[in-house]
Formats: sequence, structure tokens, C-alpha cells
Amino acid sequence: MKAQVLEEFCEIKIEDEPRRRPDLPLKENPLRMKELPDPVPGPKEILVKVLACGVCHTELDEIEGRLRPELPVILGHEIVGRVEALGPRAARFKEGDRVGIAWIYSSCGKCKFCLRGEENLCSHFKATGCDANGGYAQYTIVPEEFAYPIPERFSDSQAAPLLCAGVIGYRALKLTRVKPGQTLGLYGFGASAHIAIQVAKYWNCKVFVFTRRHQKEHRDLARKLGADWTGATGDTPPQKLDCAIDFTPVGEPVREALRNLERGGRLVINAIRKIEPIPELDYAKHIWHEKEIKSVANVTRKDAEEFLPLAAEIPILPEVQEFKLEEANRALRLLKQGKIQGAGVLRIT
Repeated sequence: MKAQVLEEFCEIKIEDEPRRRPDLPLKENPLRMKELPDPVPGPKEILVKVLACGVCHTELDEIEGRLRPELPVILGHEIVGRVEALGPRAARFKEGDRVGIAWIYSSCGKCKFCLRGEENLCSHFKATGCDANGGYAQYTIVPEEFAYPIPERFSDSQAAPLLCAGVIGYRALKLTRVKPGQTLGLYGFGASAHIAIQVAKYWNCKVFVFTRRHQKEHRDLARKLGADWTGATGDTPPQKLDCAIDFTPVGEPVREALRNLERGGRLVINAIRKIEPIPELDYAKHIWHEKEIKSVANVTRKDAEEFLPLAAEIPILPEVQEFKLEEANRALRLLKQGKIQGAGVLRIT
């Protein structure tokens, strides 16, 4: 099979942007296309022929070493494909079924976190495209209990970003405890936020969107999807936020969101790693009055099982920009520059 493989941590080269990781080599093309043997499914695993795979900001974290998978690895955890073969004792799906694979690849199933439905916190949690090979390839394998049926109303490309950007955005929304009629702030408006806004509007919430100052196209998309107000990080919105989600890879939006929170509000940080530190917080200005900060750690199977039918019901139709598997490096560069509208998706042929 063909696969795009990460063999070395590096900083992705972007013209006219300052270096953040001088300790790493600088590369324009961090992934290498290779021919590899087709994977073979083990007990209770399925072999999936990949049709589409979303391009996620987490891949930038992996490439640039903020999240360190064991190398070499095939990235990609927003996978849509068809079951090609069943491993021994696999019985949940049949050949030809269309399935999705998300960030959660497996967990131990026995620890206190798994037993209470918090498998995202399991110390043996394995991530697709990080601890196990992912979907930047023609084939992949996954334990059958960690694959999900894809609603028919979605195309392969539309379904791909739902499996991470959508599911993790849904988890973040639940963690905000937002209620109908309340005001939600979204900091950053990439793949996850542009799906989360559609859920929030379906729940009858007021939504304010904050982007980088130069990202007019992102603010235009936010208004198209129902944003009640848009501005840049650093702006003061027309009213306080009951809750907020920070989708960005940088530190400043955390402080800004806390500044704009209503008393008793909650900020949910939806990021695995930040590429720069959170600035110093003034207790009286940013934290006092019972404001809360909560992080999002991975997703559970229940998140995916709840979200996919909800996405079909609304329906959520992600804005996608398609790339060929051979164009994965270009897609990653555009993602790093914030130049992908909605979600990037690799179409695998």
C-alpha cells in the first residue's frame, strides 16, 4: 500500500514565519511517501480500506515534537473507509460496511477510568495515528469496538472531520455546560470550531467568534454558519460570555477568554499542546468570581456514538477542502498557516 510516513520530528517550513523549534531540522515536506505491506488484522480487528482522512492540527503537534509518537508512524485519525477484511473472532461489522475511526484507538477496559466511561483518561489509552498507524495510507487496521458506523447522509469527505474535529468539539461543548439562550465564545475558527458552532446554534445558543486579526475569511464563514458576533482575539465582545472554548494552539486566547467570561463562567481548552505558553494571569481580573478552566483530554467511544447521529439529525455539513494523498505535505503547510477554510481532507484513491 501507499502511505505518507513521518520518520523524523521537524519544524514545518513556512516562508516569512519565524522559527519556533530551532532544535529541530526545518523541512518543507515532513512526510515521505512509501510503499508498505498491507496490514493484517489480528483477533477482533478489522482491515479498513481508507477512502478519506481528515487533516488535523494534532498532526502538526506530532510532526513538530510537541506530541511524540514512536517513529516511524503513519499519521491521521479522522478516517472513513470500508471494511476490507475481518480478523479472527471479529463479528461487529461485515465486509463492505462503511466505518469511521477516531482518535481513540484502544484503552485497557479494566481501570477505574474505563469502568466509569472515562476511557479517555486511561493510562493505557492509545491514539490512532500516534500510538498506532493511522489513515494517511490506503489501508489501516483498528479493534472493531473502536470503529463506528457512518450515517448515510454524509459523503466520505464530509464524514472525516466529524470523527475528530466534530467529536472533540462536541465533547468540549458538553464540558462547557452551555444551556439554550446562553452566550458561548469560540476562540479560533478552524475545523473543530466550525462544526461546534452548528451544534451550539442547534441548541439555541448565542455564539461569539474570535479569530486571528487577519482572518477575515474565517469570520465570514462564522457569520455564514450563524455567529451572532465576530471579532479578533483581544476585542471586547458586546456582552460577557457565559462560557467559552479555546481551540487555538497559542496561549493568549486563554487570558482573553477569561477576561471576557461572566462571573461563574467556564473556559474549556480544546488543545493537546500549546506551541507557546499561556501568559501570566491576574487573579482578580482573570480567575476570581468563581471562573473555571477545564481541559479536554482525548475522546471516548460514547462521544462518537452520541455525536454522529446528532450530526446527521441537525444536519452538520462540514466545509471541506480536499487534497490527494500525495498532497499531504501541502495540506499540512496550509493548515499551519491557517489557510484552510473549514477542514482539510485527504481523498485516498
